Amino acid sequence: MARPRKVSDDELMAACGRAIGRFGPGFTLAQVAGEAGVAVGTVAGRFGSKRRLLLAMMTTGAEGVAPLLRAAAEGRPPLDAITAAVLATTEGVADPASTSNHLGQLGIDLADPALRAGFARLRAAVRAVLTDLFTAADLPGAPPPAQAARIVAAMAHGALMDWALAPEGAVADVLRADLAAVLAGWRVSPPA
Repeated sequence: MARPRKVSDDELMAACGRAIGRFGPGFTLAQVAGEAGVAVGTVAGRFGSKRRLLLAMMTTGAEGVAPLLRAAAEGRPPLDAITAAVLATTEGVADPASTSNHLGQLGIDLADPALRAGFARLRAAVRAVLTDLFTAADLPGAPPPAQAARIVAAMAHGALMDWALAPEGAVADVLRADLAAVLAGWRVSPPA
């Protein structure tokens, strides 16, 4: 009979996210184990390598992001729902150093075809939710919903990068203000 696992795969992947935030792209499985409070053999035995752990994180992230964003948006007026969903994509981003470390990991992920494909699935899921939210919103000056979703997702990533370079205020406040400015412009019909 197999022994029950003391830590789940999800907990190990969350520990990996924390390790990336603390140590950047050079993080090790030992650091992930330290974040999870387990032996390095537990992480290595479960995932085999750092790359396989990252691939598992991408798969789980792509599967879990839509429910997370929909839950954040649920029950809110359309424009508040868009804002809540966008802010949900930044959960866990609290300081410039961890943001920079995650952006550094993103650069490495994009250089690996399998990790890049996983990230593309994650971004597609985010955009699909945002597209649905823009479809429900009354924004006469906005581009078509899928394009609006792409623009806002790109704006959110750019705002995170800009904030990491020059952090002024909380990132959620900065992102909320930037998004409010974009949405305010789209509330008005374009001139004929």
